[in-house]
Amino acid sequence: MRGIQKEFGEQVELEWRSFLLRPYPSEKRDLEKFRRYTQSWLRPGSEQDGGSFRVWEGDASPPTHSMPPHLLAKAAASISDEAFERVHEQLLHAYFAESRDVSDPATLRAIWETAGLDPAEFERANDPALLRQVAEEHRAAIEAGVTGVPAVQLEGQDVVITGAHPRELYQRWARRALEGATHAERS
Repeated sequence: MRGIQKEFGEQVELEWRSFLLRPYPSEKRDLEKFRRYTQSWLRPGSEQDGGSFRVWEGDASPPTHSMPPHLLAKAAASISDEAFERVHEQLLHAYFAESRDVSDPATLRAIWETAGLDPAEFERANDPALLRQVAEEHRAAIEAGVTGVPAVQLEGQDVVITGAHPRELYQRWARRALEGATHAERS
């Protein structure tokens, strides 16, 4: 999605919102089953601007739930857009490319510090207001019909594209929306 943002410049603005694939903690997940699931990551990783994806490696358990990394990203966003971008990239890389448990507090602290954020500010992720914000965004996503990630919805439209798709699909969709907005302005 960042490639689309770069391509279209100021015409397109991304607003990252929370959708929790695993909203509730689970004790232990079946590592082999999860490893097989992560093979599905290879297709989006092979696309242009697909990111770094690999099958889960090692003996580290997969994340127990999605809430902790979302809270960390929101805490970074409360500092600045740049802080959010750094933490978000670190979270994605840790999970998809390094097979790290992004629900683990030590992993999250390391990501925070690697992103260059003040260690004393790490506790922002425990702010109850952020928990409410993530829960509300998740609820709104479900109401909009989101069932997976990534999910893209253009402002003012009901349609949601869910799942990883080739960049061309997003380019076409953005162009059509921009052409429609330009046409509406002329009318």
